[in-house]
Amino acid sequence: MTSHADDAALAAALAETAGRLLLPLRDSALLSGKALGDAGDRTANTFLMAAIAQQRPDDGVLSEESVDDLSRLAKRRVWIVDPLDGTREYAEGRADWAVHVALAIDGHATVGAVALPAQGLVLRSDAPPPPVERPARPRLLVSRSRPAPECARVAAALDAEVVPMGSAGAKAMAVLLGQGDIYLHSGGQHQWDNAAPVAVALGAGMIAERIDGSPCAYNAADTALPDLLICPPEYRERVRAALG
Repeated sequence: MTSHADDAALAAALAETAGRLLLPLRDSALLSGKALGDAGDRTANTFLMAAIAQQRPDDGVLSEESVDDLSRLAKRRVWIVDPLDGTREYAEGRADWAVHVALAIDGHATVGAVALPAQGLVLRSDAPPPPVERPARPRLLVSRSRPAPECARVAAALDAEVVPMGSAGAKAMAVLLGQGDIYLHSGGQHQWDNAAPVAVALGAGMIAERIDGSPCAYNAADTALPDLLICPPEYRERVRAALG
């Protein structure tokens, strides 16, 4: 039987290695635009699916880039991966994209790693970054392309600075790294978009939950998990009050 430490080390190694595959592909300049994004998705997914099958052959897997045959529903342990979160940002040469690798046990995001390859970082659920000092005026991280409708209300109530950013993983990790303070999203996500960020955020002592305050549940037949709040505990009640 593997331990959580073994699983956490594997998650970090998987995310970091997938990121290492993605960087030279982009840097080659042989592909661009949608073709580059599609190649990145395929490359990282092929590696992750093969490595998980070899390292944890008895576990289930859910990946954004693979057909979901629902066999995972019979498993207690399920790896949930987004091989390239922020495909648009990756193809545009930006740094706010990520690789997500999480292990859900009995529906809970128990172990996770989020790699930020263009930033040279891997954040792990078992090795949180040190606490950071928060500014007097909070920074609200929102999607570049589809900010949550609630964000304007929350920003006004908290007098928050609104900071658009790419990938869900990049925004969630920006909270942990002190580059932002609140990540709020209600524009639609799937389990692979937030399982690893939730695991890493919870490991760092952050609030990581649905915007109605309920916990995020994983390995459901329906992959939709449409909304998310990640923030330090001291912001939770202020955000909840602003949300009404």
